[in-house]
Amino acid sequence: MKVLDADCTKGFMQLSEDGWQHNYHERNGGNLSYRMKPEEVEAVREEFTYTREWKEIGASVPTLAGEHFMVTGSGKFFQNVTRHPEDSFCITEIDETGTKYRIVWGLVNGGRPTSEFPSHLMNHAVKKRVTDGRFRVIYHAHPVNVIALSFILPNDGIVWTRELWESMTECPIIFSEGVGVLPWMVPGGADIAVRTSELMETYNVAIWAHHGMFCAGDTFDNTFGLFHTVEKAAEILLKVLSVTKEKRQTITPENFRQLQTDPTFSSQFPVTLDEKFLYEKK
Repeated sequence: MKVLDADCTKGFMQLSEDGWQHNYHERNGGNLSYRMKPEEVEAVREEFTYTREWKEIGASVPTLAGEHFMVTGSGKFFQNVTRHPEDSFCITEIDETGTKYRIVWGLVNGGRPTSEFPSHLMNHAVKKRVTDGRFRVIYHAHPVNVIALSFILPNDGIVWTRELWESMTECPIIFSEGVGVLPWMVPGGADIAVRTSELMETYNVAIWAHHGMFCAGDTFDNTFGLFHTVEKAAEILLKVLSVTKEKRQTITPENFRQLQTDPTFSSQFPVTLDEKFLYEKK
């Protein structure tokens, strides 16, 4: 099978196009990676080449040894992923030590994986462990409303979670574990990779203040849906805050608890909400 005919490639390209159409990617901003299933690798291996050199990852991810990742290229534009796929992303193989990678397909005009590749791999390693291998997608982009909100809310995941939950009823269902938040950090380095991976032990969303959002999920649809939901909630919250500093009414802690106890609702959408997010506001 050709790489571009594979279902996983089509999903990768569709998410990239969706992100571009939603204005989450200016110029070459953002990045996407997917940990391929063994059967997906075997289905397209006929197109792989093994002539490119091994390069240092810049991080150690031994639990990802031998894995293959589909990943966008550094300096590449998301708008071109569906237009010029073989130039815009690649498939990489991780070596047996988990410290090096090589490109086996794609980036035909040269280049390397995204500068955030170490962050992606470190977080893939965490998600592979904590979800028993179920999570395979990591997506980073620069959504306008989340970034704007990071200038207003404190760098506190408990506060962010509560405010986003109050913005839209579906939020505590879609990200019941909450969101994590990091203050501004230099992008693409080891420090932000480590700090994000610490958040990913608990959360599927990490907010990078004044920079963007980093999401993990089991499928392309669920990962993009999670990202889109957080950004939509941030937009609602910003519109409310632009009108008034105090909400006349909102979803209360008791309302949130009802989501867990209402027999009809909870039978369809079972959620468990941590009480730390249901604090009484002053």
